Amino acid sequence: MALTSSPPALCAYPSFITAETWLIMVSMIIPHPIPYQGSKRNLAATITRYFPLSFARLVEPFAGSAAISLYLATTGKSHSFVLNDINQPLIALWSEIIDHPQALASTYESLWLEQHGKEPEFYNWVRTEFNRSHQPAYLLYLLARCVKASVRYNANGDFNQSADHRRKGRSPAAMREDILLASTLLRGKTSLSHDDYHTLLAQVTPDDLIYMDPPYQGTSNSGDPRYLRSLNYESFVDTLYDLNERGIAYVVSYDGRTGTKQFGSSLPRSLNLSQLELAAGRSSQATLLGRSDITIESLYLSPALEARLSSAPHAESPIQFQLFT
Repeated sequence: MALTSSPPALCAYPSFITAETWLIMVSMIIPHPIPYQGSKRNLAATITRYFPLSFARLVEPFAGSAAISLYLATTGKSHSFVLNDINQPLIALWSEIIDHPQALASTYESLWLEQHGKEPEFYNWVRTEFNRSHQPAYLLYLLARCVKASVRYNANGDFNQSADHRRKGRSPAAMREDILLASTLLRGKTSLSHDDYHTLLAQVTPDDLIYMDPPYQGTSNSGDPRYLRSLNYESFVDTLYDLNERGIAYVVSYDGRTGTKQFGSSLPRSLNLSQLELAAGRSSQATLLGRSDITIESLYLSPALEARLSSAPHAESPIQFQLFT
């Protein structure tokens, strides 16, 4: 599939490297202010190769770290974004990143400096205060310091993940740089919401492109503590049928596998989606256990998206790409 155009500073790459190598280099400068397990940061260049050349808005109903929106904003492939997540404190954090970056970075720096010499106790204090107040800077600190940047919630919806005692969290200078760049890229271009995904998707139009990265069926149906609210498989599939009927173009990152372990069932064939498999690299759990298992994630393209790609004058058919490794 042809790569879409980028601003001159990003698309004028030297002739001695390939476009794919250039995209990898570009991905290294994309800001990543919210550390989040499962982020699609490393897959963004591959995933967005299946996006059409133009669309009105990029809509993320399960925004998380917004890796896809940040990639598109950095490369100039989209200029309008909708970030939605049912996790209201997370969206409040995005609001601070976009609208008050300097103040957020300064508060994070103060927290980071104050922890020294009393890291475990201070982390627990911040966690307690966040669960009481939902202050965005507290959440940012917790995400930077918790085990594997992996959010965990208890039955009451309180953040309960432990601190990673091997590290002190991202340095204030690096965090400030990413916060300021993300703000520059998204300010004035981004709408934020914390609605249920059904509510948001009822409002999209055929001019939009929807990117969905919901919880794996294999985890969300079991009351997994990574998610404030589980995702019902049948309800999600019904929503995809509705999007098909309305002619909405969408991309879904959904099920996957690591070694012999499967995460959830594939989406139904009756949806008429093209399923691709993307190599997401070595899983963090495999790394901890000293194994070399590679995580494979499925990417699904909707019929409306395939139709747009097939009719584009410079786009190759996505069906030609069945496996990226």
